[in-house]
Parts: sequence; structure tokens; C-alpha cells
Amino acid sequence: MAASSSGFTAHLDFKLSRFSISPFHAYSHGLDSRRKKRRVRLLLDGNGVRVSRIDCCCSDSVVRRASGSGNSVEKPEEKRSHRSRFQAIPALPFPSHQSRFGSKQEKFYPRCTPRNTGPQSRDTPPKRDTGIANEKDMGINLLTENVSETGTNEDGSTWFRESGEDLGENGYRCRWTKMGGRSHDDSTQWEETWWEKSDWTGYKELGVEKSGRNAEGDSWWETWQEMLHQDEWSNLARIERSAQKQAKSGTENAGWYEKWWEKYDAKGWTEKGANKYGRLNEQSWWEKWGEHYDGRGSVTKWTDKWAETELGTKWGDKWEEKFFAGIGSRHGETWHVSPSGGRWSRTWGEEHFGNGKVHKYGKSTTSESWDIVVDEETYYEAEPHYGWADVVGDSSQLLSIEPREMPPGVYPNLDFGSSPPPPVDDLPDSPLPPAH
Repeated sequence: MAASSSGFTAHLDFKLSRFSISPFHAYSHGLDSRRKKRRVRLLLDGNGVRVSRIDCCCSDSVVRRASGSGNSVEKPEEKRSHRSRFQAIPALPFPSHQSRFGSKQEKFYPRCTPRNTGPQSRDTPPKRDTGIANEKDMGINLLTENVSETGTNEDGSTWFRESGEDLGENGYRCRWTKMGGRSHDDSTQWEETWWEKSDWTGYKELGVEKSGRNAEGDSWWETWQEMLHQDEWSNLARIERSAQKQAKSGTENAGWYEKWWEKYDAKGWTEKGANKYGRLNEQSWWEKWGEHYDGRGSVTKWTDKWAETELGTKWGDKWEEKFFAGIGSRHGETWHVSPSGGRWSRTWGEEHFGNGKVHKYGKSTTSESWDIVVDEETYYEAEPHYGWADVVGDSSQLLSIEPREMPPGVYPNLDFGSSPPPPVDDLPDSPLPPAH
């Protein structure tokens, strides 16, 4: 989301790559961000209250703040990668965001916004296929005191900012900051919430939730979480990261949704995956993929992509590989269904024996077939390119969360008797989940 105290502008990233529905086109074996000067003068208003007049050097913005005890409320005097075998997702771009929204930058972002006029959101709507951001890119900066503020900007837009702390059993503490704003006519709005959680078991969590809407009716929603805990089965430290992203067009039957997750433990066990769904008018597409490394050399990877049109055309591709100690297999299928129900498919497989020999076989519904043994080097990734050491290095803010002080004689309640967490829900096959 892109937002400021004077409003916001944003674009929805629906840019997709083109995809031919030819079944033969799909087939492949390849794996794949000066401080401005201000003049400050002390004045007296009509009631004899001292006010600070702040003139910004590059605009006519003026902010008035009453001095005295209590919370001050400011108001303006005037209005203010996953590599895969092929690209199975269809290529149906929305209009360029630069041409569609670029002209609104001046409207929503004055050239100079006075300091302390309200929360400044630095983000834009989520973009497709960007995975899970590192914590330094999320800009979580919690306030150190409880506040509840509101204000009105020079262009008539309004803003709010709140922060607080929630306490619970077993040393639970959640520090949070929430902020948002909307234009004077309510046609645009945004909200953003940050939090950090901890308890006496060693659990720590950072999180962000964002949402927004622009004047065209485009809307978006995004969450990001990062957590540290002790795995109840292995007793090993584990870091988990996740993100959900959604955007919908206000002018077309178009939108997309993505759910990403990563899990790491101190012995190298790693799990990664994503579920994706999108649509553009008469076309819809889905994608799921996963990776699992057991930390001892065994690896499993898989991808499944498919798409369809309202006319009944469907096509897709899927593959899976499993390896350990140089021995393993790969297999997959590419398929296409016509509106009349006619189906074409090609299946293939590879067996890697670990001795330089590879058995390759396959067939298709158009009478293709092969079954050969070739001399070929076996290649696969036995370890994730981003693992435990990497995620620890990128989680300094998470690891620095300070829990509440534990009183003498009090011990954390460690519950290791609960059931394992349920598997990640499958992505719904149709319509997008509701926006928050």
C-alpha cells in the first residue's frame, strides 16, 4: 500500500506473463529504497494559547499544535523463487500502473509534508511473486508509549494512530501500533498494524497487516509474520516466516491471492511452499509448489500449475523430484483439455541410479513414447539455497524482542502435549478470500 498523511495512491500489480494454450508449448524438462528546512515562530491564538507556527520551506503547509500537558493533537489551519519447469500461468496484463495512477502523485503527495502531522505509510500494494520479505524491509517501528491520536490534513484527509500493550498468562505480552487514514471523500483509505509478541517459553513474534483501497475501487490486503519458538517434538529452535497477499481490481473481474510460508530449524530441516490463485475476466489460474529438506541429505520438490477459461479450455503442468545420496527420481505430466472435452497429455519420468546412468521414459496420447538409459550426470539441490544460518542473520529484530521479567519462583508453562499443527490449508479453487 502507498499512503501518507495527506492520502495515498497505489497500483495493483496484476502484470502477468503471456502463456500459450498449446499443449506442446508447455512441455519442458528444465528445472528451474535532506531533511527540509523549517521556520518556527511562537504566536498567540485568539484565546491567548501559545502555539507553534511551522512554515515548511517548500509548501504553504501550516500546522498548529497547542502547548500544554496531555496528548497533543495536531491539525492544519486549512485543508491537506521458485524455479519451475515452465510458465503455466496466463499472460494477461492490466493497464500500466504508471499511466493509470501516475498522474495522482501530486494530488496525494504534496511536495513537502510537515513533520508530526500524522503517520506516514511507506509501502505500496503487494506485488505478485515476491515471496516473503525480510524484516528490515517491513519497517516495523513500534511506539514506546501508549497513544491515541487523530488529525486532519491540509487536503481534508484524516488520519489516526494508536499504540498499546496487551498482557496475558505465562508472561504473554503483545506491543502494537495501529495507524491509518482516508481521503476527505472516503474514496481512498489505508490501515497498517505492527506488533511484537513474546512469552516466558521463549516464543517471539513480529507481524504486520496492511490494507487499502483507492478511488478506482481497487483494494488490497497483506499480512507478514515471523516467529521463533521451540519445536514441541524435536525441542529444537525453529524460525517460521509467512506472508499472505491479495489484490482485487475495482473495474474488472480480476484479482489474485498468494500464501507463502518458510520453516527452518537449527539442524537444517527446512520446508518452503506457496499457494497462488488469480483471475482476469474469463481466465483463472492456480499454482502450488513445495520444497522439503530433512537436514540429512534427503530432498523433495514439487510443482503443480493449471489454468482454465470460461469457454472450457484447461491446461496445466506438474512435476515432482525426490533425491537422497545421488539416487532418486523425477516425473511429471503436461496436459490440455479442449472445450469439447478432448484431452491431450504427455507423461515422463527419470530414474537416477547414482552411477552416471539415468533411465528416461515417457508417453503421450498422440502415440509418442520413449524408454532409454543414458549416461548423464545427476544434479539436484541437497540443501536449500537459503537456510537456517541465513534466516537467523536476517531476523535480528525478532531475536532482540525482550520478554517480560519473570518473577522469582515462577516457571513457564511448557505445553508439549498438544497435537502437531494442521497442514496448511489448500488454496480455494475459486473466488478470492474476502478482504480484511
